[in-house]
Amino acid sequence: MLVTFTTNAYADITLFGDVTLSLLKMMGHSATVPGAILAADVPADLSRLTGAVEAEKASSPVEDKYAEEPVVSMTNRALPLINLLAAAAKADSEVMWK
Repeated sequence: MLVTFTTNAYADITLFGDVTLSLLKMMGHSATVPGAILAADVPADLSRLTGAVEAEKASSPVEDKYAEEPVVSMTNRALPLINLLAAAAKADSEVMWK
């Protein structure tokens, strides 16, 4: 499953479903798709997400050098959504995902 986040203040971004569900939970939302964030709530959700990503960064797992694919950290996966939320907060715009 792919989930697309949209706002009038930023280009649409699409993330994998499992990553999206983790990021939504970090922001304090349920794992329901579709969903939305009111413009007034975007700054608080952005703050919760960045705080959770920073906490996750502190406890990053060690990469397995024998793994076939490199590990992509949650910090890297969250960056596009963080940028979208920051732009939406600055423009006082709502965010939707489907």
